[in-house]
Amino acid sequence: MELPVVDLSRYLQSSNSESDPQLGTDLLDSCREVSRILKETGALLVKDPRCSAEDNDRFIDMMETYFSKPDEFKRLQERPNLHYQVGVTPEGVEVPRSLVDEEMQEKFKTMPNECKPHIPKGPDHKWRYMWRVGPRPSNTRFKELNSEPVIPEGFPEWKEVMDSWGYKMISAVEVVAEMAAIGFGLPKDAFTSLMKQGPHLLAPTGSDLSCYNEEGTIFAGYHYDLNFLTIHGRSRFPGLYIWLRNGEKVAVKVPVGCLLIQTGKQIEWLTAGECIAGMHEVVVTSKTKDAIKLAKEQNRSLWRVSSTLFAHIASDAELKPLGRFAESSLASNYPAIPAGEYVEQELSVINLKGKKSSS
Repeated sequence: MELPVVDLSRYLQSSNSESDPQLGTDLLDSCREVSRILKETGALLVKDPRCSAEDNDRFIDMMETYFSKPDEFKRLQERPNLHYQVGVTPEGVEVPRSLVDEEMQEKFKTMPNECKPHIPKGPDHKWRYMWRVGPRPSNTRFKELNSEPVIPEGFPEWKEVMDSWGYKMISAVEVVAEMAAIGFGLPKDAFTSLMKQGPHLLAPTGSDLSCYNEEGTIFAGYHYDLNFLTIHGRSRFPGLYIWLRNGEKVAVKVPVGCLLIQTGKQIEWLTAGECIAGMHEVVVTSKTKDAIKLAKEQNRSLWRVSSTLFAHIASDAELKPLGRFAESSLASNYPAIPAGEYVEQELSVINLKGKKSSS
């Protein structure tokens, strides 16, 4: 199955227009399509004219250079005292939730063989860099989730490249959030108003394919994301699998110039389970091995970089079912809680001031 691609151009043109602010039937249909796809699959491919393939390449080029630096250099950017929510997370720290979640492990036993994930046996074989994107609140109960960024030495372009790509991806998420809200019958700003000053994180991962290249090697074990929506640019090496709501396992192919958006736990909360947090994993596949072979022939980097951004609800905003979702029979499963408190609870499951779950 190939995920459909939603072009955001026409919605952007409509929202920038000074004429009639009412959406036409075709744009309303597009919004309903976005909400339907997020509900049914937990994943959506979008094309945003503000986010080019060249932007993605520039970002990945810099991150390949960074991740290829010696481990001792990268560890200078490590901040375990801040739950690794800024700076670098070394390989072997992030633990997939499925490794410690007994309910998930029981679920594996009931899944058909063709839909089962790879079973993690330890921490993920990946590094990650956390870079905050956008303004943070001056007053917040959750200061560790809103910490200052860390800049590695020797990368004068770092801040500009990270901020540029991060802001572009957040802008794409905001458009999808508006369209989804309209499609769900909520006010246009139902989600985006809660995202203002959220602890959004540009969080690229780096996996060394010169070391880890055996088919079945797990880079990100089966898990869901704890944030609102996650957005990725196209990786140079395949390996991402997602699970649709019906349990089907799908290999994701992101076309050049497109972005992948996945549902996280916070949108599940706000919609009382109308959308559910999408499960996914990243592993070495036969197609990954083909891409490794080609990269070697072309003398390119063998670091697999994901240009991932986690878009969050603001830490001090309240997570609770919105609008018509508050009347859902499942609403009681999603009691009101500050978003920052929810994030800390999720991290604390396997994060004791040093370890954290992959997300």
